[in-house]
Amino acid sequence: MEVKSKINANAIDRRSLLKNGLAFGGLATVSSFITVSSAGASGAKVNMQLGWLASNGILGEVVAKRMGFYSEEGIELDVTPGGPGVDGVASVAAGRAGVGQLSSSPSLMLARSAGIPIKAFAAGYQKHPFTYFSLSDNPVRTPSDMIGKTIATQPTAMILLRALLAKNGIAEDQVEAVNMGSDMNQLMTGQVQAVTGWQTNTNALKILGDKRVDMMLWDAGIQLYANVYYTTDDMLANHSDVLQRFLTGSARGWGYTRNNPEEAVDHLVSEYINLDRESELEAINPVLDFSFNEVTSAEGWGAMNMENWQSQIDTYEQLDQFQGATPTIDDVMTSEILEATETIRKQVG
Repeated sequence: MEVKSKINANAIDRRSLLKNGLAFGGLATVSSFITVSSAGASGAKVNMQLGWLASNGILGEVVAKRMGFYSEEGIELDVTPGGPGVDGVASVAAGRAGVGQLSSSPSLMLARSAGIPIKAFAAGYQKHPFTYFSLSDNPVRTPSDMIGKTIATQPTAMILLRALLAKNGIAEDQVEAVNMGSDMNQLMTGQVQAVTGWQTNTNALKILGDKRVDMMLWDAGIQLYANVYYTTDDMLANHSDVLQRFLTGSARGWGYTRNNPEEAVDHLVSEYINLDRESELEAINPVLDFSFNEVTSAEGWGAMNMENWQSQIDTYEQLDQFQGATPTIDDVMTSEILEATETIRKQVG
């Protein structure tokens, strides 16, 4: 893969990625964090700090807050918007926040390898929305269609392109990779044959119109989770009841969102008046498609698969991406909170 921005196993500044919560391809949409404090004998005050501006990635949480689902679980939820300078992983690891939500699962694996004691306990999106977008007059429908073409992607997502090519037996020098700008201009002007982004970002994708062709990273063999809920080993050991009540409230919120999507959007834009109602209504179906599928039908909202995590670990190990020791499944995820909330999660799954 000829890369104009130096793509190799060490091209990613891991420290920078962890700092910004972007170890998965610069794809951060929302990172949210929780601080536990006293709120009555059986209550817990939970501060949900967003690593980025509020978006439809927290629809279920907004609904749960506004519908009173959290308060019924003894959780008092506050949401604090974040920004590029918010170091979410550090906040959780240092105990300034009790729970976090990473945009992409590799961020957690890299952090754990670096010695940060955090662990996933649920997955908001069952499939990652990261996608390669092309146009029908020169489409990229399969990984082999990338051969001989120029692909634009975010600098921190270059590792994902390397993983995709390796997974599909394509030599890196058969593809030219360049840094992607902030919009779809490189694709629309013919400078590149594919660009990357999230399928839930419907506003950015409008310009592609009916010529748009999608190839999801998931379908190309790199199957990652998005909107991963995580916490520290200490929180799991000492405050699992708070995690269970929080996840119960979130599950109820996402279940209500699934059954009442338009009302859920109304809650979102009422809570965050900078968001556009029509745009959010266009995005709600993709958001729900990534949140609910055949896995959640069987195992409940928020489910995670151990084999999936192992595959991710193996891929990143093969590409020499771990700063320290290769993490184990037990290092990066736990089923404890999922098992404790199984009944409600299956009801809404």
